[in-house]
Amino acid sequence: MFLVDTSVWIEVFRREDPLDLEAIAPLDEVVTCLPVIQEVLQGFRDERAFRIASDAMLNLPVVESPLGLDVVAKAVDLFRTARRNGLTLRSSVDCLIAACAIRHDLCVLHRDRDFAAIARVSRLRQRVPGER
Repeated sequence: MFLVDTSVWIEVFRREDPLDLEAIAPLDEVVTCLPVIQEVLQGFRDERAFRIASDAMLNLPVVESPLGLDVVAKAVDLFRTARRNGLTLRSSVDCLIAACAIRHDLCVLHRDRDFAAIARVSRLRQRVPGER
């Protein structure tokens, strides 16, 4: 199962030459979480595109809804562990996404260097489209 990060959804929803997500992960193996939904949907300026993306995102299975204190605590731990190991994470939201993925043993499909860093200090499974 894959938790698809915002960095990949941006490529899926772009107008020109969109990424074919189904070629990478069968849609019945794709889930999302609330931080990803927020990041993806807040980026739309065009109302029609927003509605299409919103319908698509809200029809996916959602893990960790609502977000509990234990997931937030895990995200804090991931951020602090990375920092103690000399790794600088750019986004605390990525730690929330990673915490959701770890809790549900999901592989994060991404194009964001934070996930590679988090995987170095945790049991996060991660993959970049096009890489093996």
